[in-house]
Amino acid sequence: MSGLFDDFRSEFNKPNNTLVQLILINTVIFLVLLLLKVILAMAQTDGLYGLIREQLAMPASIDSFIRKPWTAVTYFFTHEEIFHILFNMLYLYWFGRLIDEYLGSRRLVGLYVLGGLAGGVVYMAIYNLVPYYQNLVAGSQMLGASAAAFSVAVGAATLLPNYTFHLLFFGPVRIKYIVFFFIVLSFAQSIGPNAGGNLAHLGGAFMGFAFIKLLQNGTDLGRPIYWLADGWQGLFRKKPAVKVSYRQRSSANAHTSSSYAATGPSSISMPDQDEIDAILDKISRSGYESLSREEKQKLFRASQRN
Repeated sequence: MSGLFDDFRSEFNKPNNTLVQLILINTVIFLVLLLLKVILAMAQTDGLYGLIREQLAMPASIDSFIRKPWTAVTYFFTHEEIFHILFNMLYLYWFGRLIDEYLGSRRLVGLYVLGGLAGGVVYMAIYNLVPYYQNLVAGSQMLGASAAAFSVAVGAATLLPNYTFHLLFFGPVRIKYIVFFFIVLSFAQSIGPNAGGNLAHLGGAFMGFAFIKLLQNGTDLGRPIYWLADGWQGLFRKKPAVKVSYRQRSSANAHTSSSYAATGPSSISMPDQDEIDAILDKISRSGYESLSREEKQKLFRASQRN
């Protein structure tokens, strides 16, 4: 068992491994809740599990949310059903890999968190403003990373609409069609038993589209998320025990602060026309998949210039 924990810790602590870290956080929370559910059921204290769940699920009621504002974040890291987390994490992995390769881990975190927040806002707003849902507000709560994963998926489809996935039984399909199908499906099911979750999908989808379009125009919506992430990392960063000169300390701080920033395209220099032509020739010969991480990020930098 200790070997399993060591493997988890090793994967979580790897640098530039943000996508796996997001999946691990969701998985660990799911396993902890599953363990608690079984233990508390055996102890005939099921009500305690219900109280724990309520502290993580986002309520549709504004009054309830005011008492538990942290649920705007905890809900999109929390799952109860095995197939729910399985499909969400697969979806996040497939599309998150593209965002990570082309835009870097910072933008992946920004898309995930902002998509989850947008999904929560849309869920609560529609449930409280649209008459069809108002009778359901009191007993409605939401769990799951679907809105956050949708944001990442739509972001990838907006950035690379013609990128191809090879699907079983269907063969090669462009991701813009895959994402469009799931958006239509979510809209069609927005009056079903999981109406709140499907409405949140649409909120996440809108955020994914807006995030990439604004980023291509030079506006990065994720800056507040990056600032919070840098601050959080700073709390746990070990400070050197030995005295160093001002110049040495400045150099060390610059190196440390750049370790997180260097995962995004902002650390890649603006390519010249010859580099872009070479990258485009490589795409025409071998497809997007043949590009290196740096080439993908240079291509995105060039799209911002244009």
